[in-house]
Amino acid sequence: MAGDREPGSEDAERSAQRERARIARELTSAVAGLPAAGMPDALCRACMRLLPEVSGLSASLAGRAPDAGIVLFASDEVASRLAEIQFTLGEGPCTEALRLRAPVLAVDLARGPDARRWPLFAVQAAKAGVEAVFSVPLPGAASPLGTLDLYRETAGGMSNGQLRTALLVADALTLAVDALDHALADPAEVVTWLQGAESDREEIHQATGMIMVQLGVSAQEALLRLRARAFAQDQTSADVARAIINRTTDLRHE
Repeated sequence: MAGDREPGSEDAERSAQRERARIARELTSAVAGLPAAGMPDALCRACMRLLPEVSGLSASLAGRAPDAGIVLFASDEVASRLAEIQFTLGEGPCTEALRLRAPVLAVDLARGPDARRWPLFAVQAAKAGVEAVFSVPLPGAASPLGTLDLYRETAGGMSNGQLRTALLVADALTLAVDALDHALADPAEVVTWLQGAESDREEIHQATGMIMVQLGVSAQEALLRLRARAFAQDQTSADVARAIINRTTDLRHE
């Protein structure tokens, strides 16, 4: 009959549903019983188990402006650095994935079209020892909630199966973030889980507050200046934040 599904398509759909359920269970069990502050790291470890073919990964929540994103978690300093670079420069696969609302696969940042597409980001990725970056949007109702960003130290694309798994992980991660946001009854815990999620580093938020007072700027502008300083000095945002808190760095003198 017209409209009937082929047996093969039904098998493929059932297989996809089983895989989606498996990934959702993996993420759900990873955070079961944990306090809010421990959830980002637990989700990060679960994502790495689900995507073992990548060298590292991070997840970021989108802000109202391209430079106002928050790193929810990062598997290592390289993944964190890649996210911060893109926030600071306003270019790279994750900003493109947010704009297009579709996966963006940079298979070779050392040469060819990808290197020319994001010249500043490509140079910084190379310095970090990264040749391939893949960004998958975290689906939201009106616009992406953020991105799941994967990197490899060597150039090369993703197989169809690997990309499918990354998309399913992004879907499950979106559901996990949304569910946890609504499940936490204490508003302070929600702040810890979402707004304070940038690698669980309170120093960044303390330093941002200090910059706001010192320079009379908004929180977004203060965070941007902190990241710009980190980028210029080839440091992490946490390094610069500690220097500001310890008063060995003062942005008022720049």
